[in-house]
Amino acid sequence: MAVYYINSYDITDPELFKTYGPKLLPILRKYGAEILASDTAGIAVEGNPRLMNAVVKFPSEEAAMQCYNDPEYQPVKAIRQQATANCTMVLVKEFQLPAK
Repeated sequence: MAVYYINSYDITDPELFKTYGPKLLPILRKYGAEILASDTAGIAVEGNPRLMNAVVKFPSEEAAMQCYNDPEYQPVKAIRQQATANCTMVLVKEFQLPAK
């Protein structure tokens, strides 16, 4: 079953953050991930928005957690953590309608 990382955070160091994406993409590909949305101009419909919002699809919870814990990702994650604040990262399972 597919799972989705829903990420929201404020970018506090734009120059450092520019180095995050190019280093992240090969790691995501390694685990079959697909970026479904990534936007710094999201529209706040309710609540307090963050500057960056992204949704990343993985083929399984195992793939998502392996990616997050991959030793290759750790220095890349450190870039994100240093360049952002107010991070929320949630992993949710794909919704499937009950069979009739």
